[in-house]
Amino acid sequence: MKYILALFLITFSVSAQTLDNKLALAVAQDGSGDFKTIQEAVNNVKDNSEKRVIITIKPGKYVEKLEIPVSKSFITLKGTDRNKTIISFDDYSGKPLREPDPSGKKEFGTGTSYSFMIKGNDCTLENLTVENTAGRVGQAVALHIKGDRVIVRNCNLLGNQDTLYLSEGNTRTYFENCFINGTTDFIFGAATAYFYKCTIESLVNSYITAASTPQGQAYGFVFTDCKLTAKDKSVDQVFLGRPWRPYAQTVFINTDLGSHIIPEGWNAWIDTRFPDKDKTAYYADYGSKGASAKYVSQRVSWSHQLKKEEIKKYDRDLVLNGWNPK
Repeated sequence: MKYILALFLITFSVSAQTLDNKLALAVAQDGSGDFKTIQEAVNNVKDNSEKRVIITIKPGKYVEKLEIPVSKSFITLKGTDRNKTIISFDDYSGKPLREPDPSGKKEFGTGTSYSFMIKGNDCTLENLTVENTAGRVGQAVALHIKGDRVIVRNCNLLGNQDTLYLSEGNTRTYFENCFINGTTDFIFGAATAYFYKCTIESLVNSYITAASTPQGQAYGFVFTDCKLTAKDKSVDQVFLGRPWRPYAQTVFINTDLGSHIIPEGWNAWIDTRFPDKDKTAYYADYGSKGASAKYVSQRVSWSHQLKKEEIKKYDRDLVLNGWNPK
C-alpha cells in the first residue's frame, strides 16, 4: 500500500510540474505552437518560478503591448530570426489611454508608452526585434526594463525618442551584439548597463544617451567595443550624451565613433532644477577609434579621457557587481 501511495505521489508531482511549470513553450501566429501570442505564453509561466522557461517565438510581427510582470522571473524569449521575429506597438507619451485609469490619468506617459516592459528579474531576450512605431511624436519607448540581471543578446531595438528606457537604479542589464537606434536620448535611465559589441545608430542630430544614475551608484552606462553610426550623411552633429540627472555616468571604451560625433562629445543639459550638472556628472571615453576619434582632445573640459590603468575599473564583472551574464 505504501509503495502504491508513493508511486501515486511521484506521478502526481511530475504531472503537476509539467502542467504548471513547463520548461519550454512555443509561440506561433499560425497556431503551430503552444500559443498564438507572446503574452499568453508569459502568462502561462508559473509565478515565482526558480526554473528557467524558454519561450521560442517563430517569425512574425507580434503587435501586442507585452509585459513580463515582477512575479515572472527566469523567462527567456528567444526568436528564431532577429529580423523576422518582431514585437511591435505604437503608444507614446500624450496618447489618450484606451481604458480609464484608477489614478485619473488620461494619457500615456513616457514610462507607460513602452511596446515591451520587463519587470521580472533574470529574464533574457535573444534573436528578436522590439520596436515602437509611433513615429516622431515625442517620447515613445520600445523596451522598458525594470528588472535586475536582464540579458539582451542579438536583438534590434528600434524607435525614435527614448527607444530604450532603463529606469531603475541598482539594477543591472547586459547587452551584447545588439542594434539600437533612435533620435533623442534614446538610451536613458538610472540602471547600470553594460553594452558589448553593440551598434548604436543616430537617426537625427541630437543626443545618444541620457543617464540618470543615482548618487552613490558605482556605475551608469558602459559601452565597450561598440560602434556609433549615423542613418545618413545629414546626421553630422550628435552628442555622446547629456545628464538627465546630476550624477549621470556614461563611459565609452574602445568604441568606433562615426564622423557624426561632434568634438566636444558631451552636453551639460543645464536646467533650473539642476543648474550644476556639469560639476557632478561623470562622462569619459578611452581608446576611441573611427572618424571622430581624432577630436577627443576637444572634449568639454569637465569630461575625462581615461588612462590605461583606469580601464580595469570597467571590467564587466566589476560593473555588473559579480553577476556573470554568460
